[in-house]
Amino acid sequence: MTMWKICDITDSKGKSNYLPYSFAWLFVALPKPLQNRTTHNAYDLMKKTVLSILAISAAALLSASAADVKENWDKQCAKCHGPDGKGDTKMGQKLAIKNLTDAKLQAELKDEEAFKAIKEGIKDSEGKIKMKPAEGLSDEDIKALVAHVRTLKK
Repeated sequence: MTMWKICDITDSKGKSNYLPYSFAWLFVALPKPLQNRTTHNAYDLMKKTVLSILAISAAALLSASAADVKENWDKQCAKCHGPDGKGDTKMGQKLAIKNLTDAKLQAELKDEEAFKAIKEGIKDSEGKIKMKPAEGLSDEDIKALVAHVRTLKK
């Protein structure tokens, strides 16, 4: 017996086929009527099962990513820009923060500029820090924040 002979499945022509270890747990977990199907059908079923698991995992990751963007916005940006991006907080008014919901500002603002501003911060003409750089964010997190800023446009 080889290590590949985990589940011996006989197809419709009487030919014996084997499933590799990586798929054996899926096959063994199947009800008996499904185990008796041909190899082709078993592989199709396993393929559909694996693809379904991957799709569910991807959806979970995307929703977690969306939650992370909102959490990053709240922690890093909302103090000055406000939860809606209008900049009408005490700190935003003190620093004369621009309204990120303004369509004209959104049209002028390039993604690269927004990315650089979040990553490196912004200084005024005198060299004073106007916006501090975001702390503890990866480039992917910053790109997600830029995409979030784009959703604020009215």
